Amino acid sequence: MEVILSSFLSISMRFHKKVLNCNMNLLVVAATASEIAPLTKHLYNSQVNNFSRSQRLVVDVLITGVGMTATAYSLTKQLQANMYDLVLQAGVGGSFDKNISLGSLLFITSDLYADLGAEDHDQYMDIFEIGLLGKNTEPYTEGRLLTPLLPVHGKIALPQASGLTVNTVSGSERTIAMRAAKYGCTVESMEGAALHYVCLMENVPFAQVRAISNYVTPRDKEQWRMKEAIINLNNWLVGFVESL
Repeated sequence: MEVILSSFLSISMRFHKKVLNCNMNLLVVAATASEIAPLTKHLYNSQVNNFSRSQRLVVDVLITGVGMTATAYSLTKQLQANMYDLVLQAGVGGSFDKNISLGSLLFITSDLYADLGAEDHDQYMDIFEIGLLGKNTEPYTEGRLLTPLLPVHGKIALPQASGLTVNTVSGSERTIAMRAAKYGCTVESMEGAALHYVCLMENVPFAQVRAISNYVTPRDKEQWRMKEAIINLNNWLVGFVESL
């Protein structure tokens, strides 16, 4: 295993795995090491113990740091230095929809920024509404950052959902109600839209998968199911990598 300190915020690790009928470069991106620690351990063990097969799967793991800025910076640097067949962002997130069970996994096929805009007294207006950007300015489609679906996405056998990316996690009734009504998105995270933006601009295939650790409610960590979400996420990640 090769471990590289890419920057103050990001850590990159590379794993070579010999597999049948595969020649693929995959980048797995996460905000924090803990979210994908079981996958990283699995990749390391597979690299150490697997000697018998012919072709290769190269998996890079990039830990970007939390938030949009860290994600955009670290991911852009990584893509400038390497070429990938798929960039897969994996992490936990909150759900606006309480019909979705905690611990569930979702494939986020569209994302957008929740707090990039201006307040006009008690009203929030995003960058499109205040006229700073057109809704179909590259890489946006009607104000959203969509995932172009390719054959490789067929291996992501998960329910599809929409994402909402924030700098400040929703934690008050007023903010939650406003964001839910304005955008109607399912999952809240702090990094998703940055992944979509960078990969769309760089024309790199990508996917975002989130495990639901909590509902988007006034902050109450006792109700969160972080451990279960991370276990479920990594079980899926291992299965996905093994399917390639």
